[in-house]
Amino acid sequence: MGINYEKAIILFKERGITTYTIKKNKIIGQAAFAKIHEGGHIDTRTIERLCEYLDCQPGDLMEYVADTKKEPSGD
Repeated sequence: MGINYEKAIILFKERGITTYTIKKNKIIGQAAFAKIHEGGHIDTRTIERLCEYLDCQPGDLMEYVADTKKEPSGD
């Protein structure tokens, strides 16, 4: 699975952060905001800006979720 941004999405909803807020306050790009909602990849600068704006730590925004179907390592 990889990185899950459900924590960030919940935090956005709790604090009333919308695409309008993101654009108006120039927090992160709208594409990055969309990637968070779609489960895409964002860079560490985006995470840093979100942490600064939201006064939180990266772990408050995301978590790693292991894939339940692991391929044999071949060892």
